[in-house]
Amino acid sequence: MADVLKRVPVREQDAKVRATNFEEVCLGYNMEEAVAEAERCLKCKNPQCQKGCPVNIDIPGFIKEVQEKNIAGAYEVISKYSALPAVCGRVCPQESQCEAKCIRGIKAEPVSIGKLERFVADWARENNIQPKVEAESKGKKVAVIGSGPAGLTCAGDLAKMGYDVTIFEALHEAGGVLVYGIPEFRLPKGTVVKSEIENVKALGVKIETNVIIGKSTTIDQLMDEEGFDAVFIGSGAGLPKFMGIPGENANGVFSANEFLTRNNLMKAFDESYDTPIFRGKKVAVVGGGNVAMDAARTALRLGATTYIVYRRSEEELPARVEEVHHAKEEGIIFKLLTNPTEILVDENGWVKGMTCVEMELGEPDASGRRRPVVKEGSEFELDVDTVIMSLGTSPNPLITSTTKGLECNRHKCIVADEANGQTSRAGVFAGGDAVTGAATVILAMGAGRAAAKGIDEYLSNK
Repeated sequence: MADVLKRVPVREQDAKVRATNFEEVCLGYNMEEAVAEAERCLKCKNPQCQKGCPVNIDIPGFIKEVQEKNIAGAYEVISKYSALPAVCGRVCPQESQCEAKCIRGIKAEPVSIGKLERFVADWARENNIQPKVEAESKGKKVAVIGSGPAGLTCAGDLAKMGYDVTIFEALHEAGGVLVYGIPEFRLPKGTVVKSEIENVKALGVKIETNVIIGKSTTIDQLMDEEGFDAVFIGSGAGLPKFMGIPGENANGVFSANEFLTRNNLMKAFDESYDTPIFRGKKVAVVGGGNVAMDAARTALRLGATTYIVYRRSEEELPARVEEVHHAKEEGIIFKLLTNPTEILVDENGWVKGMTCVEMELGEPDASGRRRPVVKEGSEFELDVDTVIMSLGTSPNPLITSTTKGLECNRHKCIVADEANGQTSRAGVFAGGDAVTGAATVILAMGAGRAAAKGIDEYLSNK
């Protein structure tokens, strides 16, 4: 009899092998493994897992279908709540959300809800099963700005309600952060992301690429001249932050956004593509979030000795535990309690090293984490030729600066009601990173769902 206290292990590529390729690290469950893991579910009468999900998926409902090997039924359950289950099953931080509230997890390991969601979504894709839409047309048009997780979710939900939805995407390919930000080895683009986007389009959603709102057209024009009854802004947060230390303008210094975009969207890692990027031999990634892990693991795969430089300890690392574990397995070197003070530059303007200081943790700051302070006399030089800054991002101010009556805060984020996405301008809604600053895919999806309901209520009462 299987040990119900422990999760069914998930197969992965060997660390030494995967560190040299861009193939997906996690191989997922097969049918037998998925059913065995689903059978660990306690079928709680008051399921706490569902309360931990930002999009409120009926988790016990879809797991019950997996137990009965009715995977098509499981996909139908999930599709009522999520437009991107194959994405969420891979990149959503379930360990701090649904799985954190799993009752099984109190005295044992929680059910692998994320891996089961991924299995169901992958099975549906491999068997050409798409979500159903049966709503009658409302005869009203909604514009969605941005085709990332917030935009795709909002658009999909609105289409299911019967609205005529058009997504406007600034880049040449739809998907937002799913295609430019998350590496192929965590989230395959050609299969997983493309398939999820096609499912949204199958609901009737139209996607127009290469349209920059604020340049190609404006929100005012969409509403006043092109007949859109409402607009949802899900444009994300793509403006990178830097430290402001000497040497940051040197050749060989990247933002994580640029480094990942050029590798993920423009395939710089593939030598057959005419979009190369400078490949350093010794790379320092400054930061400790998921984006920092993605950048570091990408640099490693490009052949570099790679460091994570983070000013706090491992306990304070904001990245998912799974991503930190994978990075360590692959050979990333962690320089914790370390902070850069200067990037050293040679006579030709290229990075030749980085001066750092060691840190100690002092009293807690406003976030509740202990504030790092410099350890006296601890300065040292790190031998690197490339530095990637992964310190967070903020929204591009282009949309707010070209839209009448749209309020934003001091962080340049759009001010919107958390419950329904309503902004300071009637008929204009917003959600995801454009409102919160850089956060997770699933939180952006939750905001997209909330805004879709808000738009429906607004247009129904208009």
